[in-house]
Amino acid sequence: MIRPYHEPSQQPASYDLRVTGHQILARGACTLVPSLEWVELPADLAATLRCRSSYARRGLVIGGGFVDPGFRGQLTLCLSNLGGEDIVISPSDRVVQMIIHEVAGGTELYDGRYQDSDGVVRAR
Repeated sequence: MIRPYHEPSQQPASYDLRVTGHQILARGACTLVPSLEWVELPADLAATLRCRSSYARRGLVIGGGFVDPGFRGQLTLCLSNLGGEDIVISPSDRVVQMIIHEVAGGTELYDGRYQDSDGVVRAR
């Protein structure tokens, strides 16, 4: 389940995630940004996160791009700007692709510290 669902974000093989609020990603910096969408995955689905190519061409990369089966919450996107200038992102901009994968025989659910994330969750 993805809330709020945004039809233009639905792609043939992925779903494009947006970010909350207006963001300025400084060049040379890693910025933690929450996804606008709340994501809930059942036990038989996992997801991989990839930067959309339009942003990758400007030097943006995403770190830590896997969502475990059973995860629910906003995703903390670790966005690094390796480009030559700051990157401005508006709330409606689709920044990250979430590719859903089937987990054969999936029965275990994620139950870690990021469960029910609301906003940015920093590393331990």
